[in-house]
Amino acid sequence: MALIINPHDIMPRVKSDSSPAASKAKKPAAGTKTRKMSKYNDFMKQELVRVKQNNPNIAHKEAFKLAASGWKNSPMNPKNAKPVKA
Repeated sequence: MALIINPHDIMPRVKSDSSPAASKAKKPAAGTKTRKMSKYNDFMKQELVRVKQNNPNIAHKEAFKLAASGWKNSPMNPKNAKPVKA
């Protein structure tokens, strides 16, 4: 008969005061400037809010897909900028 040992029974559990996600987030060093958001990120921030207001029960992943699909034809997209005629 083989003896089965569960590793969780042997090793003590370590309790942390912060969540794993919080420990991964880095804070900028004092005196550093934050970068300006790209036009895509700015669009996505605004569009995601709009999509979630129109569909409050939609999953975040689906809302993000809907918001991202609007970038191709968005006037905020630099590729859609209309040329200026002189």
